[in-house]
Amino acid sequence: MCRSIKRLRDGAVPAPEEDIEAAALQFVRKISGFNKPAAHNEEVFRRAVEEITEASERLLTGLQIKGA
Repeated sequence: MCRSIKRLRDGAVPAPEEDIEAAALQFVRKISGFNKPAAHNEEVFRRAVEEITEASERLLTGLQIKGA
């Protein structure tokens, strides 16, 4: 699943916000089955991307890398 999403953690180097958001968008597209949602689904689609972006940022900033 989501093989086109690249790894966002490279040691102690933080991932750019644009890359995290792009990965979140790809994930939402994959699980929803829509590349572009219909107008009546745009809000929930956008909100899902935002929430996954925020959760991913928390994960990446919270990870402790041994030896880094």
